[in-house]
This record gives sequence, structure tokens and C-alpha cells, in this order.
Amino acid sequence: MESEPKMFVNLAVSIVAGLTVLLAADVAATAKIEVGKKAPEFTLKNQDEKDVSLKDFGGKWVVLYFYPKDDTPGCTTEACDFRDNFRQFEALNAVVLGVSADSPESHRNFIKKYDLNLTLLSDPDRKVMETYGAWGVKKAGGKETKSVTRSTVLIDPKGLIAYHWPNVTPKGHAEQVRQALEKLQK
Repeated sequence: MESEPKMFVNLAVSIVAGLTVLLAADVAATAKIEVGKKAPEFTLKNQDEKDVSLKDFGGKWVVLYFYPKDDTPGCTTEACDFRDNFRQFEALNAVVLGVSADSPESHRNFIKKYDLNLTLLSDPDRKVMETYGAWGVKKAGGKETKSVTRSTVLIDPKGLIAYHWPNVTPKGHAEQVRQALEKLQK
């Protein structure tokens, strides 16, 4: 049997090793999104349960925003801001795609309730979120949990990442994205 001090040292080493693995995985997920690199391809179901792929939007700018949950305060604020700026994004040859783990049915209800004119995509296994660095380990109240990071990726008409907002504040974010899009198109 191990002595108590040695047991505590081994436990501490195991904990540090585990945290290192978690942090490395989190950094790896975020590191995949680099401006100038090819945007990772994806296919997800939209609110109408139809497949939507990134390749469907070749020749257009794509605003791909990730959010935690339909019909919650911050997510509603962000979706309504994108809704209210929809025509401006259209004029800039851009489509807006929201992604959460919610079901297509939840997306339909969210769209109906707030008269959203956006395409919302369902990523129930969070694979696309993970690929785009929007799913990973977060610390809150001293605890580590996996959760969605509210973030946005702007993809140019050639499929390259033009801009990345890794941590978004919902109110006013649509305006930030619109301004960045205008600058990039000049």
C-alpha cells in the first residue's frame, strides 16, 4: 500500500495531467479556426429538416454564428439583431446561418415566435461546433464544464475564413459583423 504523501502526490499529478489534456483539447478546437484558411465543410439539418452545406453558398459571404440555445435571452437578442439587419446582409451578398444543438422543431418554434428570417441549423452532436471552436471546456464558479461558446465566423465567397469573433456579446454583434463585412468588401 502507498504511503499517504505519495498517494496525494500521485493524485495531484493525475489531476494536473487530466487538466492538461482538457485544456489542450480546448485549445486544439479553437486553434482550427484561422483567418485566411479554408473554412471546414459541414452539412447540417435546417429548421425544415433539409440538409444545408457550406458548399451551397459558394460565391456568397457566410455569417456562421454559434449560440447556446433557442429562445433564451441572449440568443433571442442576437437572433433578432441579425433579423433586423437581414436586408443589409443581403445587400452585401451575405447569408446568415445560426447554429445550435437545438432540434429543427425547436428552431421552427423560435423562428415563428420571433418572426426570424434566418436559417437555423441543428448540430445535436456538436461536431460542427467543435470543429469551429465553439464547443469546449469552460470554467464557471470553479467548475469545468463543456458548453457552447457564443462565436461567429465570417466566410468569404471563396470559402476562406475572413474574420473570427471567438467570444461574442449578443447585443450589437450583428452590427459588428456588418461593419467588418463592409470593410472587407472595400
